[in-house]
Amino acid sequence: MTHALQVTDVLAAPEGPEFGKASPLGLLVVVLLLVGTVFLIWSMNRHIKRLPKNFDWDHPEDDQAADDGTDGDPRQQQSR
Repeated sequence: MTHALQVTDVLAAPEGPEFGKASPLGLLVVVLLLVGTVFLIWSMNRHIKRLPKNFDWDHPEDDQAADDGTDGDPRQQQSR
């Protein structure tokens, strides 16, 4: 038990004049992640706007215009 306490004391203790200072590289990484997140949200919104308003199994023409692989009602395919 004392060994675990010694390890946590060493890891938690502030060391030297550089303790608590952030690297400019860290800021760059955070900014790049934020830019990537904004781009992904923008891209998903564009794709969602292209989807049909509803998915009608009786008249799938609108769905098939976006995807030629539509073979009908998936509920019927599961029962086979």
